[in-house]
Amino acid sequence: MKGQNNQDNRNQLPKGARIGFGIFMVIVYIGVGLLFFLDVFSIDNNAVSYTIGGLLCAYGVFRAYRLYIGNQ
Repeated sequence: MKGQNNQDNRNQLPKGARIGFGIFMVIVYIGVGLLFFLDVFSIDNNAVSYTIGGLLCAYGVFRAYRLYIGNQ
């Protein structure tokens, strides 16, 4: 029974709230990724900074894709 409630709980938020939160999180992931690229956090190792920034930007694009596909 608990496994079935997971599907029901996901649909409790209104669709507009899910879309709005999804867009907000995409902006956050890509924004923080760009901050890593621009060396705002002053990490000494550039390879680590670029890797984290690239991963965050890629995940932001992935979430945007999932948001777009899920709303068609």
